Amino acid sequence: MLKRQNPSTPERSRDLAADGGALSMSHNDSRSFFNLSQLVLSAGQIKPSPALKHSKITYFEVEIVDVQSKKQICIVDKVPPASTILDVKHKFHKACPQWYPSRVGLQLERNGPFLKDSISIQSLAVSSIITLYFTDLGQQVGWTTFFLTEYTGPLLIYLLFYIRLSTIYDQVESRKNFRHPVVHLACFCHCLHYIRHLLETLFVHKFSEGHTPLKNMIKGCAFYWGFTSWIAYYINHPRYTPPSFGHKQVSYAALAFLMCEAGNHFINVALAHQTNSGNRTCFPSPTYNPFTWLFLLVSCPNYTYEAGSWISFTVMTQTLPVGIFAFLMVIQMSLWAQKKHKLYLKRFYPEVRRKAAMIPIIF
Repeated sequence: MLKRQNPSTPERSRDLAADGGALSMSHNDSRSFFNLSQLVLSAGQIKPSPALKHSKITYFEVEIVDVQSKKQICIVDKVPPASTILDVKHKFHKACPQWYPSRVGLQLERNGPFLKDSISIQSLAVSSIITLYFTDLGQQVGWTTFFLTEYTGPLLIYLLFYIRLSTIYDQVESRKNFRHPVVHLACFCHCLHYIRHLLETLFVHKFSEGHTPLKNMIKGCAFYWGFTSWIAYYINHPRYTPPSFGHKQVSYAALAFLMCEAGNHFINVALAHQTNSGNRTCFPSPTYNPFTWLFLLVSCPNYTYEAGSWISFTVMTQTLPVGIFAFLMVIQMSLWAQKKHKLYLKRFYPEVRRKAAMIPIIF
């Protein structure tokens, strides 16, 4: 019979050692995994360490130099690239409190134009140091204050002459002479004109945050207030003579005046609506309102209606001061219209190339 052979002792001990080692290794692995799991559960959610962001911001130094003496006034340092000219003016005001931002005019070149407040510093930079030339623009006033002051004066001045103050006219002569109806109508139309201007300044026109020199307001007030005094003195004088053609002349001229006033208002509303909506890609087009149809012929119909108002007022009152004032206003508004027309040609050439600036007949 064949006997079953048992493995030798060394081989058996080697197998047992191998089996025991495997068991011990698997036991140690399970214990390590268990300990790691307990550690993760006790520590909570593992959060990755935030990555460090290394970002460099380049700052500019703005050197402010006096345009006349070429001497350095100050250096505005640590100006971020996204800053604007207005931001530089505010920092310049902190360094030099006597120069508030609206009074500061900055130029890139000595004989160059003044930089707008919205221009970014980065667009001007050639290097990290930017040199700007400073000009004192003088005492400034806001545009709303400018127009309110300019239009309030004529309204009040005319009413002072209309009530015939004793310091202006002889009271005996004033009581003796009868007032023609056109005097009352002229007062109504004159007040209506400037009340419309005041209301549009407050509620229709949207002025920029810019300013204008105080001397400009003084010149404007001197022009409007002075002519109003001259006009009101003659129309409200006790010896004033009515128009030559009587009631028909007054009626037709007053009707034309009211139509021009209405047209001027609706044109200003249309222009303000275009500005508020932000649609400046096309020229203002006429609407269902007949007063806006003048856009088909001229690029500045508000000046056309304004000139028509003063011409109608001249015909209605038939006085020399009103005629001279209307003549000067037509010249001034035609210059403004030509300037605007050139800007419109650059921006809206196809729409305005066949239009006149202010007078429909002249192309």
